[in-house]
Amino acid sequence: MPWWRTSAVWLCGWLAVALLLRLGAALVVDDIVSRTPGRLCLIEGDADGYWQLGRKLAQGEDYALYDPPRRILRMPGFPILLAGCQLVFGDHLFPVRCVLAIIGTLGCAGVYVLGRQLVDSTVGLWACAAVSLSPPLIAFTPLLLTETTFATTLVFSLIPLVALLKPASGLAPAALPNVSWSRLGYALATGAAIAIATYIRPTWLPMAGVAALSIIVAGGFRPGRWLEAGAVLLSVSLLLAPWTYRNYVVSGHAIPTTLWVGPSLYDGLNPAATGDSNMTFFDRDNLLASMSEYDMDQEYRRRAWEYAADHPQRAAELALIKAARYWSPWPNAPQFQRPFIRLGMMAATLPLYVLALYGLWRRRDWQFWLCTLGPALFFSAVHMLFVGSIRYRLPADYVLW
Repeated sequence: MPWWRTSAVWLCGWLAVALLLRLGAALVVDDIVSRTPGRLCLIEGDADGYWQLGRKLAQGEDYALYDPPRRILRMPGFPILLAGCQLVFGDHLFPVRCVLAIIGTLGCAGVYVLGRQLVDSTVGLWACAAVSLSPPLIAFTPLLLTETTFATTLVFSLIPLVALLKPASGLAPAALPNVSWSRLGYALATGAAIAIATYIRPTWLPMAGVAALSIIVAGGFRPGRWLEAGAVLLSVSLLLAPWTYRNYVVSGHAIPTTLWVGPSLYDGLNPAATGDSNMTFFDRDNLLASMSEYDMDQEYRRRAWEYAADHPQRAAELALIKAARYWSPWPNAPQFQRPFIRLGMMAATLPLYVLALYGLWRRRDWQFWLCTLGPALFFSAVHMLFVGSIRYRLPADYVLW
């Protein structure tokens, strides 16, 4: 085979395209945002909080926002990335967007590896090409939001898991004939990657349990597979332990993720809920004036579940509305309703759905479905409770392709 037709050459070519397109998006976004002094992102809200937390970490200040301070509001992974960028680039946003472009390109490379593992290198290349050229994935890359970084860590958490779902091979320890050293390494790597992704966005933490159970089932419940599953859970636990301990010191409770679940859940289940996010109730209620951060989180959880129990029909209607927003082929946000944006999104999303359904039908294998369709269905179920938006689906689009 001529060298220019090898998979490595095509992969490098697509990754170069992916990087150039994402750097171009970084230029466009930076130009638009810079026209408004003090503006950080096309989508306001979360970006400012992440940037402020990054600045506090870079300056060695308390990891907290607002007054009264919320110390367990956000996972620290993305703010740590922004803190590193601020230490190197200061307050210049364009270099940060370039770093995110590189991370997004690494996500495209991860899609190739995952596709090659699940099927072959041809499928990996086509999937890599698709995510490299996908307009919504390109557009979100330079935004100061977690979507792209989370997507990349999500993809890389599935790569070692695929190896564990295959039949065992390799040299086994003498005392453990049903497990190999290489598989133990993959198990530890799977747990570490899941923990890193959880540090970016807490939604991925349940994947630790799913991965452990899948390893056991795929291995026919043999003792060695139980050990591998335990190694995944151990790795996740060890890496999340510093954050959990820090939260215990701060709040008196062992919190492995954040104390923002309650308000987010109530955002999706309250008398004024529409399926979109509207957090005005938080400032109006001002529970932190009389409650700790932990008690506030618990109170909003109680209110959300109480509302769902008292209004089951409305809760079901909201779940369907949120699902429609999540799977929408066009943007939800009002500022992105221009016809050319809607048509561009539809042109990118509808082929994904059609081709994904065809591919899932062709390969009716639960392990394949777990690693490709699984994240999209899981996030869909989660956001049928919380609020729905295509933002929350985009990380799953990488593996769905």
